[in-house]
This record gives sequence, structure tokens and C-alpha cells, in this order.
Amino acid sequence: MKVLDLRCAQDHRFEGWFASAEDAQSQMSRNLVQCPVCGDHAVSRLPSAPRLNLSGATARPAPMQARAEPGNAEAQQLMQALQARYLKAVRQVLAQTEDVGERFVEEARRMHYEEAPERGIRGSATPEDVQALAEEGIDTFPLIVPDALKQTAH
Repeated sequence: MKVLDLRCAQDHRFEGWFASAEDAQSQMSRNLVQCPVCGDHAVSRLPSAPRLNLSGATARPAPMQARAEPGNAEAQQLMQALQARYLKAVRQVLAQTEDVGERFVEEARRMHYEEAPERGIRGSATPEDVQALAEEGIDTFPLIVPDALKQTAH
């Protein structure tokens, strides 16, 4: 199993697990790999050091080049932490809301005018519908849900 460092066109960085480097390239060329944050299929492989699992091995100091630019590594770690928090928040919203799909605008209005019980809902709406809801005093917010979270994991 090969673990590769990947990046989408939006500069989100993540890992991909593949049978081989050739398998990774094949999947990327067929748009089967997507960013877990934004769903972008424009994914490229980043240079990475091989990862070996050696029992009893001791850690070696990082190369001098990596120590010379701690801000870059810290920024990458911060970005990965932010991505992880975002995905966790999206999963929580998905778990605690009802997907009403295309009926979102109708359900939001029914709840606002107390014709339906108040609850957390999510769905889709056009920008014009969102504007109309805002004019009626109904607050909404956009939530970008990566495709990988919309489907059941296998």
C-alpha cells in the first residue's frame, strides 16, 4: 500500500492510499480522486519521502532544509488542522439536521411562519431564493459539503 501526499487546485493537502504509484496516477487521470474538503478532482501528487514502518527504529533528526523553514511546516500543519476541524463540523451538521433537498425554501418558510415544527434543516436553494428568504427575515447560510461526505462510506 502506497500513501501519497496530494493537493487539489485550491491548495488543500491530504493523503491518498493506493495499491501503487501507477494505480494513483491511473485513478487521478480518470478523475476518481477528489479533495475531501472541496470535492475538486484537479488533484496532483506532492513530493514526499517514503514512509517505512520499522519496529524499534529510532527517530532521526529532520534534514537541515526542513529546519530552516519552520514557518512553512507550521503553516501546513495549521492548514491540515483547519481542514480536519471543518470536516468534523460538516459531519456534525449532517448528523444533526434533516435533509429536505429541493424543499428547503418551502420548509424554511413553514418553520418561520410556525406552520411546521422548528428543527435543523439543510437542502438546496438558488441565490434568488436565499435573497427572498433574507428579505422575509429568514436567515440561512451556505454550507459546502464535500461529495465524499454526501455518500455512505464503504
